[in-house]
Amino acid sequence: MITAALGKIAPAIPADVQFSPEELVWQLTLDQIESNTGRIIDWVTAPASSAGSSTYCFDEQNVLYSKLRPYLNKVICPNKPGIATTELVPLRPDPDRLDRQYLCYYLRSPKFVSWVSNQVAGAKMPRVSMQTFWAHEVPLPSLKEQKRIAAILDKADVIRRKRAEALRLADDFLKSAFLDLVGPGATSYESWPEKTIAELAASHRGAMRTGPFGSNLRHSEFVDEGIAVLGIDNAVNNRFEWAQRRFITEEKYAELERYTVFPGDVIITIMGTTGRTAVVPEDIPTAISTKHLTTITPNRKLVHPQFIAFSVRENLDVLHQIAMASKGAIMDGLNLTIIKELRLRVPPLEVQEQFETLVTRAEQARSHLLRLQDEVARLFGSLVQRAFNGTL
Repeated sequence: MITAALGKIAPAIPADVQFSPEELVWQLTLDQIESNTGRIIDWVTAPASSAGSSTYCFDEQNVLYSKLRPYLNKVICPNKPGIATTELVPLRPDPDRLDRQYLCYYLRSPKFVSWVSNQVAGAKMPRVSMQTFWAHEVPLPSLKEQKRIAAILDKADVIRRKRAEALRLADDFLKSAFLDLVGPGATSYESWPEKTIAELAASHRGAMRTGPFGSNLRHSEFVDEGIAVLGIDNAVNNRFEWAQRRFITEEKYAELERYTVFPGDVIITIMGTTGRTAVVPEDIPTAISTKHLTTITPNRKLVHPQFIAFSVRENLDVLHQIAMASKGAIMDGLNLTIIKELRLRVPPLEVQEQFETLVTRAEQARSHLLRLQDEVARLFGSLVQRAFNGTL
């Protein structure tokens, strides 16, 4: 197949557009771009005069490629003009030789991402070696064939995006259900009794806990298997997930047994990405928490764990209390003392049970959607691979 160097067919050329200082303009940064898909997570519009110096203008003829941490795979085909950070390279495909959508799919393809991830310099902020990037040879079938490939991948990508959107809608549904059923949107909300989280915890000693601290648990004491150790990554997505696996020995566990996490406990992140919550599943193996989490064993005669978990992260009344306790910055300085004193309006148990049932059913549906999404992603990856090796 004929190939051509990226620098020859898609050089870096910003858009020649002018915005007046007061004009509201789309301003794009890397954190607004979803990895692998190019979906815009957060549209930011601001006066053109507010854009910093390390920016440039782009338009609908550009392909924007992130040269920082290329393994994150952030590539977009913008659908309107705007201003972007210089961490995004403004490729401008030659319309007589290279289809813009075809180039987008090529730059996102697993083969290219794998290659470009090895062409970086810098340890803390790895960036693509641009000299190597511009010399990269892109497969260049006829323009008609490029458009055919892009059209096929467009159709497949619609299915992939619909699966992802279904997952987002499931999360939005649960937030709405919480607010309307057991949160501030409920008709009887103001009549429900107020309780502190400390009053809603089980009565035994250590029902609310954080730690171990300092030298009680060092990273050097983690082993390849044994008793599980939970951290921020287990709750960072506001549901319990196994991510990086950490373990300690049975002997070390004997020293730290008071930090054991039990089924139905609520864990809250209090360091790093703070204020994220999750409910520990029933099938949890023997595990302990770390100092990055506060763990609550709820009094099941008063409260269901999902009600606490959602209240801490979704109830604006509670978030306001956190902001006031941490001197105005929501989720900054979150700690066990603040969490104990948070006051919740507590609905009757039967109402909480309705919400708990909704969460369970929604999570089951979400698991099914995730399996479908994984299968769609696998098939899409196979289709992309065929597209760029000439077998599509």
